[in-house]
Amino acid sequence: MSSSLSSSASSSSPAPHPYWLLAAVCLAAIGMPLSFTGPAVALPAIHAALGGSPVQLNWVTNAFMLSFGGTLMAAGALADAYGRKRVFVLGLLLILLGSLFAVCAPGIVWFDLARAAQGLGAAAAFAAGTAALAQVFDGAARTRAFSLIGTSFGAGLASGALLAGWLGERFGWQAVMWSPALVSLVALLIGAACMRESRNPQAMGLDLPGTLSFTGALSLLTLGVLQAPDSGWGSPWVIGALVGAVLLGVVFVAIERRVAHPMLDLTLFRYPRFVGVQLLASAPAYAFVVLLVLLPIRFVGLEGRDVAETGRLMLALSGPILVVPTLAAWLAHRFPAGAISAVGLLVCAVGLYALGRCAPGAAPRELLLPLLLIGGGIGLPWGLMDGLAVGVVPRERAGMASGIFNTVRVAGEGIALALVGAGLTALVTAQLGHAAAASQAAQRVTTGNLSQALALLPGMDRAGLLHAYGAAFGTLLYVLAGVTVLTAIVVFAFLRGETHSEAGTVALESTAC
Repeated sequence: MSSSLSSSASSSSPAPHPYWLLAAVCLAAIGMPLSFTGPAVALPAIHAALGGSPVQLNWVTNAFMLSFGGTLMAAGALADAYGRKRVFVLGLLLILLGSLFAVCAPGIVWFDLARAAQGLGAAAAFAAGTAALAQVFDGAARTRAFSLIGTSFGAGLASGALLAGWLGERFGWQAVMWSPALVSLVALLIGAACMRESRNPQAMGLDLPGTLSFTGALSLLTLGVLQAPDSGWGSPWVIGALVGAVLLGVVFVAIERRVAHPMLDLTLFRYPRFVGVQLLASAPAYAFVVLLVLLPIRFVGLEGRDVAETGRLMLALSGPILVVPTLAAWLAHRFPAGAISAVGLLVCAVGLYALGRCAPGAAPRELLLPLLLIGGGIGLPWGLMDGLAVGVVPRERAGMASGIFNTVRVAGEGIALALVGAGLTALVTAQLGHAAAASQAAQRVTTGNLSQALALLPGMDRAGLLHAYGAAFGTLLYVLAGVTVLTAIVVFAFLRGETHSEAGTVALESTAC
């Protein structure tokens, strides 16, 4: 361990033990997946309380993911320039305020805005917290610290749905929203008391034009995809949003190529293996993360399972994330990380295909193996991706590479949620045929509102509607399985020829405490 050369603290009192800082950042890491998975489980109850159209309900999850992914790199730049403790504390405060606002929201639009605020806070806390850890841990201690953060994130992901199910059943959807807030409050108290302020005196501050164009492009893309099932892909609003996203994307690339200190160093994409890692970073988004949202809606809103049973099923999906990355780290000492990742994606694809064959209302024992295959398969690359992100570029560019990787991973999750949701709605609409109001009914079904969908389809009963949804859901999973297989092949091709030094970096970065 070493004290930070950029620390701005002037107090002569002894520095708090760095493991208190680690505890605060790990608690913040646990709270982030709770903020993501919990509202998905509670979505039917949130809809019953606050109302909202299908598009507005989709923003419950997408608002958080969009603001988180779109501002993650900007938050890191602000932390370096204006103080890591300051940004960490402000981020946690914003999560608390967002949770309070969400619980007190008078309607779904205000609730969605509160979710966006939570995402901004999560980005600030994550970026500043990890940057602060890098100042007080060195070498193997730093590797163990960051491994523990990954384990904490996995613990929140694995337990999020189960905890949300229990809280929602016992205390209501408001308790689900309070759970990440309480974890963030403890992290805030520890961080405020034990974290020393530090900053980078050479930091150039925020790349404002790059940040605005990048976030604007993501926002317009997400808006256009979410609005398309309701307005139609030919709607002027949808076309305008998608064209605007492309234009802002072009502007962002132009800005980043010209500024002296870009938010995103595009020259890293000259390394083919780095491109392969970015493809790998996007794989969990459509092969795993989207299911954390879609399956609770299906299990609770459509199949009528209680939230406790849903939580147990979701634990089968997300639980392997806690243990399989450790296996991946052990395997990385013996086999190339690209091959391990490709095998994991293929296992995940088998699970997706098997899950697609499970009809609505299937017994839990029928769902168990497909869910375990998906979670276990994605756990192999999940345990190696962070190490790969910094191991395939020159050491002096590892920080920027890690920032790009995390941005691609989180932003990709938000985009995947929007695209997969729109795709499922289109597939359900096709299954309903030429029935009047088929599109509107499909939107209600995909957000878990079976009763409203049936009201729009007077000639169809519950069994027929569930059959149509099940066929569409199965087709979607077959497509996702195919995309996952294709990703496995491309990733293996890009990541071949791993050097001994890269293998050591990946294995070291992936080893759990």
